Amino acid sequence: MKRNQRKGYGPSSKRPRRPERIGVRRLSGGNAFELVHPPCVRQRAEDMEEVHKMLEAGEIDVAVDELRWLLEDCGQLLEAHQLLGRIALDEGDLQLARGHLGYAFELGLRALAEIEPPVVLPYSLPANRPFFKAGKALAECLAGLGKSQKARQVAQELLALDPSDPLEVKPLAAEAGPSPRETA
Repeated sequence: MKRNQRKGYGPSSKRPRRPERIGVRRLSGGNAFELVHPPCVRQRAEDMEEVHKMLEAGEIDVAVDELRWLLEDCGQLLEAHQLLGRIALDEGDLQLARGHLGYAFELGLRALAEIEPPVVLPYSLPANRPFFKAGKALAECLAGLGKSQKARQVAQELLALDPSDPLEVKPLAAEAGPSPRETA
């Protein structure tokens, strides 16, 4: 084998692509941030609008199929995981809901992990909303599974990121200790 034909060398070899990941962008003046979704997410915006129309029309099964299809090529589509988790939660499938919602919540937390606390992630920004919706639904799901301490931790995390509590998670965070971000 010639030297330039070895795996990983030569002009015809493909370098592994860096996986597309959710990032964050600091907003001007302070510790407020916005989630920045990768190109694969932005390219599927019209598809997600269609999914919302399907859900509004009660076409749940069709929407689920579409969401699964969208996730095949874009696993970072946080909103798709959030919606699949919410649907599973509404249907009483707590294990499936926990999987999708937990993954969506983790996607957001991973993006925020490189930032020193305190961090404000305003729910008012559209890019941040699926993360918060996933977090609230995850807390509800965990509570339903009897994992109340984990549910309180998720709710406390949401409150730490947006103390205005736009999704009213304070009842889920009642009697919770400090969030993991506060003690880190």
